[in-house]
Amino acid sequence: MIHAFIKKGCFQDSVSLMLISRKLSETEGVDDVSVMMGTPANKTLLENTGFWHKDFTGATPNDICVAIRSENEDAAIVQLICQQLDSALESAGQAGGNGQKLVQARRWESACQKLPKANLALISIAGEYAAQLANQALDSDKNVMIFSDNVSLEDEIALKTKAREKGLIVMGPDCGTTIVAGTPLAFANVMPQGNIGVIGASGTGIQELISQIALGGEGITHALGLGGRDLSAQVGGISALTALEMLSHDAQSQVLAFVSKPPAEAIRKKVIAAMQAQSKPVVALFLGHKSALKRDGNIWFADTIDEAARIACLLGSVERARALSPNVVGGKISGLFTGGTLAAETAMLLAEQLGVEADDAHHHGTMLDADGHRVIDLGDDFYTVGKPHPMIDPSTRNQMIKDLANQPEVGVLLLDVVIGYGAQENPAATLAEAICALKAKRATPLAIIATVTGTEQDPQCRSQQRAILRDAGVMVMDTLPQATQLASSLIASAPAQAEQSAPSLLDGVAVINAGLRSFAQDLQATSTAVVHFQWAPIAGGNPHLARLLARLH
Repeated sequence: MIHAFIKKGCFQDSVSLMLISRKLSETEGVDDVSVMMGTPANKTLLENTGFWHKDFTGATPNDICVAIRSENEDAAIVQLICQQLDSALESAGQAGGNGQKLVQARRWESACQKLPKANLALISIAGEYAAQLANQALDSDKNVMIFSDNVSLEDEIALKTKAREKGLIVMGPDCGTTIVAGTPLAFANVMPQGNIGVIGASGTGIQELISQIALGGEGITHALGLGGRDLSAQVGGISALTALEMLSHDAQSQVLAFVSKPPAEAIRKKVIAAMQAQSKPVVALFLGHKSALKRDGNIWFADTIDEAARIACLLGSVERARALSPNVVGGKISGLFTGGTLAAETAMLLAEQLGVEADDAHHHGTMLDADGHRVIDLGDDFYTVGKPHPMIDPSTRNQMIKDLANQPEVGVLLLDVVIGYGAQENPAATLAEAICALKAKRATPLAIIATVTGTEQDPQCRSQQRAILRDAGVMVMDTLPQATQLASSLIASAPAQAEQSAPSLLDGVAVINAGLRSFAQDLQATSTAVVHFQWAPIAGGNPHLARLLARLH
């Protein structure tokens, strides 16, 4: 049979009630317990799942409906469950992050007073009420993240348009993941700090992308969610364009990575145009759309999340090194390699990046000779007649390095260091001596980039060789794609972009949380300023009375 009771005027979030239902269902003598707010949708659910009781007829959305399925006909079971419910609700109300009591408010105005520096509202209440609260937050000049779903399309468009006009952003509805300056909002991961700013119209897409970025050894600045419908034809990518603008003015976000569910074609083109309008490199992944180009100017297109993460990691490492390099814009690239295959791949990559042709003839080991850029394989037969291979005897390359003192047109020097059995005992040290001699005589800036081929277990030890090179002022990259991308980016002039300060939101968030208490507890656990707004439907959820009260207000 079904026992039932109502707890009047005690609004709680749905997730908390689900957890309480599960706990109460473990009570001896009880088969199942269902604890829900008395909304029309929940009443229908109670009826459809066999938990309906006539006592629920008069319940309002502010009332808790408790249905107990048990073979025990003794009414005392109701009293027992009621006591356990009171205890569970009291425990939930006292819980907080870091062992501290959660700061709470029952009115929006009180929440704003308790946290005057709040700049974001995190909303996870029932979708039918979310837009009204989001409007209230925007009127208070706060950015909004709407975790709730079932918000009407018309409300989403109106909210996002209003936010954009006010210089704010609405992330959502149905936005599951956002991270701002390391602060987790809703479903989020703990991420290393880096220089990659992420934008996504997919919560799990963002989570997988940033997880792969972390596995690739890089980190992020922010991850801004948009909601699943933002790139639809109706919404028009309003928040996507705002997020791109925000991160374009954030100095810490040197690389942008964008991931979305399949967008409307016209909106995809609009977003791409916004990406092209800025100077930062952007990785774009529009799931379901395969681009004919792998790269278009400052945009790299990816087909999978894994590919997007790998490109973002590559660009992140390049931009970090670029920020520390000398100004060699307009210079030429010289590549002096001891490994033939390494020289060939470098020539191929540079030819693609610079828009020139590689040298197919390979005369005297020349793999690239175009527009003043040269890549030479010093292991070619031309250089080894009567001499050991340059991996054994580097004298020829060392002399060519020293000769660059009188070649001011060269702005970037690309080198390889190959270690292991058979190679020099300490090739990095020999190379460092030649570089120091070059720097002593050269008057103009020169960026020197190298890769190390080998392992930590090799006699020369990879990390020790890298350290020697770094001490000599060499930028050591992990891969040839990284090295060549850095080289080509150093000599290119970046398009001018107007100076503008980043939005204050990106400096850090202070949050008013409405809905799921666990979100506020997570924020408090990360030492984020947060107030939990104990939202409840106005006028007991009666829309007519709510409208009258709004007019009076």
